[in-house]
Amino acid sequence: MARKIARAFISLFGIMAGIGIIELISQALRTASIVDISVVLLPITNWIIYIASGLIGGFVFFLLSPAIINNCIKFSQFIESKLAEMPIADILFGTLGLIVALVIAFLLSNLIAMIPIDWINITLSTLLYLFLAYLGWTIGVKRRTELSGWARRNPKEGAREHRRHGANSSRPKILDTSVIIDGRIFDICKTGIIEGTIIIPGFVLQELRHIADSSDALKRNRGRRGLDVLGRIQKELDIPVQVLEKDYPNVSEVDVKLLKLAVDLGGVVVTNDYNLNKVAEVQDVNVFNINELANSLRPVVLPGEDMRVTVVKDGKEPGQGVGYLDDGTMIVVDSARRLIGETIDVLVTSVLQTAAGRMIFAKLKNNERAG
Repeated sequence: MARKIARAFISLFGIMAGIGIIELISQALRTASIVDISVVLLPITNWIIYIASGLIGGFVFFLLSPAIINNCIKFSQFIESKLAEMPIADILFGTLGLIVALVIAFLLSNLIAMIPIDWINITLSTLLYLFLAYLGWTIGVKRRTELSGWARRNPKEGAREHRRHGANSSRPKILDTSVIIDGRIFDICKTGIIEGTIIIPGFVLQELRHIADSSDALKRNRGRRGLDVLGRIQKELDIPVQVLEKDYPNVSEVDVKLLKLAVDLGGVVVTNDYNLNKVAEVQDVNVFNINELANSLRPVVLPGEDMRVTVVKDGKEPGQGVGYLDDGTMIVVDSARRLIGETIDVLVTSVLQTAAGRMIFAKLKNNERAG
């Protein structure tokens, strides 16, 4: 039914277009002082020409209406899919920028209207509207953070707030697959130190589902654990969580998509992936690495301190023994391989701290060495 109505309107538009074309030709001939059709032809002939032109236009548009309707539907679906991928803030500020740009174009078009040549007038006005509309939408989307900050506070207050809380405090936090499976992100969010909207990209959710459906039992359990963590974050925590169905079809790697999304949204990638952390640093993308947070909360150990550790296995180098603290920190002890299974006193010699974790190097105390 809707298609029939649409075809009727398109056909009506074709009739009007056909009549309009004849009228334009008549005006052009009159303006050029060539001939006035209404004077040369009989009134009945004039009506026949206008009616015939309208019928031809309506018939042509009636034949083209299926293709016109299909293309309009495809175009509307394309626009709808693009808008669905965009955050609501982008749409809001983009529309605001578009409205401001159209108002400016309207004011400028009044000046262009003073040009006496009609076709130049119409062409310049059309180009002006199109250019300013695009410019207004683009500026509104790309400057949404600044505009929203300006709307909330004056520039001086904004600068003080920026220095007080840092640049990343209210930016959206984009979770990657590894940090969701890890599970510690739930406890971190529960403390309230994470500010801004939690973004769960659709491609990350898809990867989690793929892992949860894996034939490998270990992968399947990890995927299901990640989905459970997401469910707890959405249900138990009082923070804004958004599943963003934005994808990059031309990019295959999830890590690259994450970095592109962080750039587009002006957000922060939350991860515990060491390699992703390094790539993000190279591309100047903000990252919140929960391993770095965990390392910063561990007790500080300085060279020269005494420790007591249980040696559980041998190390990579000959004679080394390896033990672990309660928080999982690895301790490598020289000449302790023969003491595997024993709890011994050691002396810390050095500490290696990296984004991937912390390692403590130690040596046996004199009494253990003598034993």
